[in-house]
Amino acid sequence: MDYEIDDVDRAILRALQADARTPFLEIARALGVSGGTIHLRVGRMKEAGLLKGTQVVLDHEKLGYGVSAFVGIILSKAGASVETQQRLRAIPEIVEVHYTTGTYGLLAKVVVRTIPDLYAFLSEKLQAIEEIQSTETFVILHSSVGRDVSL
Repeated sequence: MDYEIDDVDRAILRALQADARTPFLEIARALGVSGGTIHLRVGRMKEAGLLKGTQVVLDHEKLGYGVSAFVGIILSKAGASVETQQRLRAIPEIVEVHYTTGTYGLLAKVVVRTIPDLYAFLSEKLQAIEEIQSTETFVILHSSVGRDVSL
């Protein structure tokens, strides 16, 4: 379904980005439209795939996961990408996987409790996958920007 967003849709999306729990009636009052309009437009944007849902954002550090890293993955052959991505999806320490251009066929984001846990993950889980030729790990020291696109 093709869906072209207008200024009202953008304003709705901005409000939901700021706080996805904002009641539709509050958004409607701020935009000078009816609650039904907000409900209808959000429904259409969901149907069109513009809104994929809402989510809880966890503070990994406060939950005891003190180490995050990006791992560049070089595959033994490009054709192994789909199968490898399926295998990576099953590993709980991996929170993101991206198929990329450049040096690495895949880029994964990993969250673990400690550096020894990262070592165990790399040696026992990731590098044990036969389609993976090699990896390069970049430990995240600090994240200063984490946002979605601006509307």
